[in-house]
Amino acid sequence: MKIVLLLIALALPMLLLAQTSPGVQPANGTSAEWNKLVDKFFDAYFKFNPTQGTLSGFHQYDPEFEDYSRRSVEEQITFAQSFLTQLDKFNSKRLPLEERQDYELVVNNLKSTLLELQEIRGWEKNPDQYSSGLTQSAFSIMSRKFAPPEQRLRSLIEREKKMPAALAAGKVNLKNPPRVFTEVAIQQLDGNISFFQNDVPSAFSDVKDANLLAEFHSSNQAVITALQDYGNFLKKDLLPLSKGDFRIGAENYRKKLLYNEMVDVPIDHLLQIGYDDLHRNQEWFKKVAAQVDSRKTPEQIREELEKDHPDPGKLLQAFRDDLGGIRQYLIDKHIVTVPSPVPPIVQETPPFARALTFASMDTPGPYEKVATEAFFNVTLPESDWSKDKVESFMGQFNRSTMIAVAVHEVYPGHYVQFLWVPSAPSKVRKLLGCGSNAEGWAHYSEQMMLDEGYGNNDPMLRLGQLMDALLRDARYIAGISMHTGRMSFDEAIQFFQKEGYQTSAVAEVETKRGTSDPTYLVYTLGKLEIMKLRADYQKKMGDKFNLEDFHNTFLKQGFPPVKVVRETMLGDTSPTL
Repeated sequence: MKIVLLLIALALPMLLLAQTSPGVQPANGTSAEWNKLVDKFFDAYFKFNPTQGTLSGFHQYDPEFEDYSRRSVEEQITFAQSFLTQLDKFNSKRLPLEERQDYELVVNNLKSTLLELQEIRGWEKNPDQYSSGLTQSAFSIMSRKFAPPEQRLRSLIEREKKMPAALAAGKVNLKNPPRVFTEVAIQQLDGNISFFQNDVPSAFSDVKDANLLAEFHSSNQAVITALQDYGNFLKKDLLPLSKGDFRIGAENYRKKLLYNEMVDVPIDHLLQIGYDDLHRNQEWFKKVAAQVDSRKTPEQIREELEKDHPDPGKLLQAFRDDLGGIRQYLIDKHIVTVPSPVPPIVQETPPFARALTFASMDTPGPYEKVATEAFFNVTLPESDWSKDKVESFMGQFNRSTMIAVAVHEVYPGHYVQFLWVPSAPSKVRKLLGCGSNAEGWAHYSEQMMLDEGYGNNDPMLRLGQLMDALLRDARYIAGISMHTGRMSFDEAIQFFQKEGYQTSAVAEVETKRGTSDPTYLVYTLGKLEIMKLRADYQKKMGDKFNLEDFHNTFLKQGFPPVKVVRETMLGDTSPTL
């Protein structure tokens, strides 16, 4: 399942940087000079990306809000270019290995920013970035009690005062977006509006200061009105003009993988790797299905599996019931160290994130010292859906697949990994990372847990795990294929259903997500990288290999590209795939 990158500061934070003077260029390449550059980098990073500052635990940014204007885009480009020039002159070769790796992470992040702002240009094409950006930012203030409610409400008011300008900037910036982008923004807008109408006031119901509440009512209503106006703009003005192409193209795809994931495998070869894994998992699924009932086809077994799910109203509790046993298994079998005994809070996915995700983890930032709650978000069917649509949607939450989801999101997946992140070896490693590590680890965990005996070799659990593996294989192939012109939107929907064994409702959501999340191949990509690393590490360690030690050593690095972790654990730069 998707880890919501917008909700946590830890996974691929979008780099929105200020124009600042680079200052005097240090040339000697000492660790002290590097640390000064790192601080300067993040000062700019959070100045123009204050929501990520809040999510990371830097609450001096709480009253601020992103500047979505074209002027700000140009300032970000200028900063990224000037800082790259400064880093190019810095003698990083003199740094120890860990800091050389961090240097490369910062350089790649800056290059990724320039690619996004200058070439992919989501700020010009994706209207949902503006409306859901408002909701995400408000949610970061209200979701955790890192300060008294009155203090957090004052910060929120200051943020809300700046939000109408962000939507106004969106109206100016958006140029011929893809129709699917505008449709998704419209689909999510009612949830965004409802969030400010209901969820935000409810979160501050303990505040009794009449003057403060009056000021909040004014700022909050201004946001609601601006969102309603933005919705009219999307439906009446932008949708008829939304004829753009969502594809980023082969060259941008190659660069995005290189900068974000440190993967330089040619796209054709990368695609073949995905098809190979898809076919392996399809054959594995057929073999296990035959063990369940050899008289039935794999498709019939799959359909029966999808029908065995909780009622929607009992889904959250069913997840809560599963998590305790999974965590205890990790401890009893010495699979990985869990740094905290506190479980995450299981709750319904916030309204603004429901259109494109079924389940996600929202974890506290690495510098959050007060409010350390983590939230396991699960998307429930909407109340106005038909019975058939609800049944199709709930198929993904069949009881077998639920275990894979719980493992992926919580134990030992995202939740456990981000419990380790605060102890990562550097500021860069705490704050910058990549999807192929974070999502790869969570996806790897699904198979690893069953391989290590969880569920007593229950074939239904293996089928559930393989269903999720096939979903990720389909993402891998559809993402590459759609964005490099090999597959149309409708063909991708059919591919998810036929080759990924997904329901029609899931196939549509997944294909929509792939249009704006081109590299959601990171799940399978990272899993395969981690499995190869584990095999190579086991070969290196021989009889001294210990699974818990491998997992702990992996996690203590933070969540950089697996290439970086390989270099640390193996002492070489051998291929990741």
